[in-house]
Amino acid sequence: MTSAAEGTTGRYLVLLEDDWTQATHELSRVAGIDAVDSAEAGLADPLWAADGLVMRDLGVALVSADPDQLTALTEAAAAPGPIALVEPERVVHALSAPVAAGAGTQLDETTFTWGLQAVAAPNSTATGKGVRVAVLDTGLDLTHPDLAGRTIESKSFVEGQQVQDGHGHGTHCVGTACGPREPAKRPGYGVAHEADIHVGKVLSDQGSGADGGILSGIAWAVGNGCAVVSMSLGAPTQPGQAYSRTYERVARRALARGTLIIAAAGNSSDRDNGHVAPVGHPANCPSIMAVGALDVNGRIADFSCGTVDSVGSVDIAGPGVDVHSSWPMPLRYKRISGTSMATPHVSGVAALIHHASGASGYELWARLSQTARRLPLPSTDVGAGLVQAP
Repeated sequence: MTSAAEGTTGRYLVLLEDDWTQATHELSRVAGIDAVDSAEAGLADPLWAADGLVMRDLGVALVSADPDQLTALTEAAAAPGPIALVEPERVVHALSAPVAAGAGTQLDETTFTWGLQAVAAPNSTATGKGVRVAVLDTGLDLTHPDLAGRTIESKSFVEGQQVQDGHGHGTHCVGTACGPREPAKRPGYGVAHEADIHVGKVLSDQGSGADGGILSGIAWAVGNGCAVVSMSLGAPTQPGQAYSRTYERVARRALARGTLIIAAAGNSSDRDNGHVAPVGHPANCPSIMAVGALDVNGRIADFSCGTVDSVGSVDIAGPGVDVHSSWPMPLRYKRISGTSMATPHVSGVAALIHHASGASGYELWARLSQTARRLPLPSTDVGAGLVQAP
């Protein structure tokens, strides 16, 4: 095994061409890697129980490779054949930020959170009923009383940990995207409050994970017919750093199958001190909708990443500062900030648009952009503007 560079796991993603066949055989022939096929072995355990996992629905393999095997794979990628690309597996994290002083809510939240009001969700007749929304995060508090009676499918892609959320971030994001409008204790905080919830635990109870788990979660969501995949996670990037070609190809394949992936742009900026950081991984991929964060006054959040070069761009914005949502019991509710909080607002609205119009994939992306409320802010910070419910 090669030593892992900072921010990577030491494993590798192998992108397969669109017309690939016999991937497990090819990995064995080229590099002597004994890989299993997710369609035959399931999607979770092989992540850590085998030398390689082929995610058939996405055309991607996750492999462990020693230096000689890595050389063989890289050479195969440079030659005609089913292997298109090899890249290191990255470490990713839940994306939340501290609430800045003076950033507290100034709108009346007696009935609905300021975020729901900002995206006009209470005015929409769409509810998300029957729409499958996948939230890939730290899991969910499956005992939360506000979600009792809801349709919830779940699966863990984290070794040794169940879906039950031991962190909180995932429960907060699920609540914003799909929580209730009329909880026992107001305010209502869920955008697509009747959607079918798919929870993929791809981040540990410590708030970190890796590409292989996330891609497995995407494959699971696509295979289950989810119209929307919400990912409030990522890793920082540097200006000019290339986006992941593997994630880009995966996102395009998902769009073609009617699944839109929406991801947090990142919290690495320090705008009060003049620093705007580029959109993080994997939101910087052109075919993943990247979400920036706004505060209650319609200003770009200090931490929100922006478009700084030609590599990654912010596509849309949502409420992301001082956001009230569900939290694991016994606390039940909490306010936190981040592009992580903006992302499920956008994902929830995407579910409402899908419910109202049937739009999916590329058309759903277009409708989100076309109906967003334009803001007196640079498009490099907020993209098409503030997401709006149909």
